[in-house]
Amino acid sequence: MPVNYCSRCVYPSVAATPLTFDERRVCSGCRASEPKASINWSERFQWLRDIADEYRSNGNYDILIPVSGGKDSYYQTHVAVHELGLKPLLMTYHGNNYLPEGEYNLNRMREVFDCDHVIVRPSISTLVKMNRIGFKLQGDMNWHGHCGIFTTPIQVAVRYKVPLMMWGEHGFLDLGGMYSLNDLVEFTAKFRLEHALRGYDWDDFTDEGLEKLGRGELKEGLREKDLLWAQYPSDDEIDAVGVRGIYLGNFVNWDANPQTKLVMEKYDWKPAEKPFERTYRQMSNLDDMHENGMHDYLKFIKLGYGRGSDHACKDIRAGHMTREQGVEMVRKYDHVKSSDLKRWLSYVGMAEAEFDAVSDTFRDPRVWWIQDGQWWKNNIWGSSSSFGPVHLVDAAQAKYKEGRAQ
Repeated sequence: MPVNYCSRCVYPSVAATPLTFDERRVCSGCRASEPKASINWSERFQWLRDIADEYRSNGNYDILIPVSGGKDSYYQTHVAVHELGLKPLLMTYHGNNYLPEGEYNLNRMREVFDCDHVIVRPSISTLVKMNRIGFKLQGDMNWHGHCGIFTTPIQVAVRYKVPLMMWGEHGFLDLGGMYSLNDLVEFTAKFRLEHALRGYDWDDFTDEGLEKLGRGELKEGLREKDLLWAQYPSDDEIDAVGVRGIYLGNFVNWDANPQTKLVMEKYDWKPAEKPFERTYRQMSNLDDMHENGMHDYLKFIKLGYGRGSDHACKDIRAGHMTREQGVEMVRKYDHVKSSDLKRWLSYVGMAEAEFDAVSDTFRDPRVWWIQDGQWWKNNIWGSSSSFGPVHLVDAAQAKYKEGRAQ
């Protein structure tokens, strides 16, 4: 069955965030964004005030906010401090690949908001090993980042007994319409494991865990004591504190464009100085120099689209871009093999030929096919295109690919 594209935005029917299409070929992400125009956002914000008042503390932090130092982090903290009058504890997972502008923004948060700030920075050797394992195991060198972002804040909330946490937008709701804005969905351990971490957990990256998965060849010597930061608290620990994670996007009309303008003007927040090669936005993902680059290129390799599509969909739905303009963003950015690959290859000690060969084993057969020694896919602009030669390093990988395509 060929890949289809949403008639309103630019998302394909095979996506990292699960989508459904209706009879008008409009995706569930677009449909989920429609209620924004009719929601009474003043009433919603009063609901947020009521929640904040319920958790306001006389002797402890009022709220914990997971932050990366990005535009969303600044906006979340702005709302908490200046609109709700809360005393937050800021909490960051640091994956070691920040852009200089991202590091600058992160380090200024405790100063501009007068907040205490906990930063968890796993050892570099552990992160390098997890980059290699994640890439070879599931085609995602940044799995450790997803794990850290959705684990360390809950650990800190338990440790400091701060029951209320506030995330920004719910990504799977915002992009793919996993939920309705009327569901007022909250953070769950189930979402963390099954969606954010795609069914893997920290113990799968230890030598013992990799043996159990039948991937002992990927062992890097990681032990339980190397991954203490990645271990989710027990139900009893969470229940003892009453940890609850809400999403600010349920209570404000979330739009990154005016929010970014606000934090730039009010707090001198800095976007990326140098344009990215795989997207037109310079305000997103400054906490990992590979997030908009090779990490996202792997999504293109697997599913045939990238960050240019993601950002265009957001801006089309918010009325900042037409679909035709979005298609041009897809055409310009989604296929680019960005130059940050050289930095990552040096970081983990890998040759580009190995990177290409491993990457190709993750191509989704619903999207890609081989013709005359090239990978081909259907495009949103109504044609098929070739995207480079097939890379197979040995017969074992060829057999794996054939089995996966059946």
